[in-house]
Amino acid sequence: MQPAPSEPIRGILFDLDGTLLEIEMERYIDGYVDGLARCFEDLTDRVVFAEVLISSAYALIANRDGEQTNEQVFLSMIARQLGIGKHQLHQRLQHFLKDGLAALTHLVKPFPQSRSILRSCFDRNLKVALATNPVFPRPAIDARLHSAGLVDFPYHLISSYENSHYCKPNREFFLDILTRLGLGPEQVIMVGNDTRYDLPARHAGIATYLVDTCLIDHDQLAGHATYRGNHDDLLQFIRHLPRCRND
Repeated sequence: MQPAPSEPIRGILFDLDGTLLEIEMERYIDGYVDGLARCFEDLTDRVVFAEVLISSAYALIANRDGEQTNEQVFLSMIARQLGIGKHQLHQRLQHFLKDGLAALTHLVKPFPQSRSILRSCFDRNLKVALATNPVFPRPAIDARLHSAGLVDFPYHLISSYENSHYCKPNREFFLDILTRLGLGPEQVIMVGNDTRYDLPARHAGIATYLVDTCLIDHDQLAGHATYRGNHDDLLQFIRHLPRCRND
């Protein structure tokens, strides 16, 4: 049994991919980029579009300005590099999000414990945020949640590129979620599987739980997690948290 937090926990921040759902990420990204590129092949070369899309996503993760939403920054970068109007870019992107994501559903499935983990959080009256890295539009996130059978929970916040101004691992990303949940850093735990993108929550004063079922430890930083375990361990950890009383 892992030690209980020293302060009462009132919220849980969950990473999505590799934490709550199992995803063949490389194939998913390839399919997403290729499908979107096909929507623009009459305007620009598909290979060039794919390269610009990927480089813009990495630039978005590195962006620290915070003045615009991630959506505004991302679309502006692509429009500027490809010479496509932002309105046309937005329209075709929405068309792909409506009709093109179904081909990727077979690459996503839940971990067996995911629903029990989430249900236990809500049973304890905890605020639950899906703190997925907001480089994707909300429809793409909803599609993955639907494929994993996790779309029906009353999440308090789902980060997406429409409602976010920063990305992980930027400290401001985590601070923004705390503000929107109305919680202090000592009142929440960040749960994720990636040491590079999830453990930096500690720089915002947030305790971390590293789920090692599908561990991604780029920098050999797993030892910096406050807590660590597989999905069964995480479920028991949450079940032992006290129920949070309403204010």
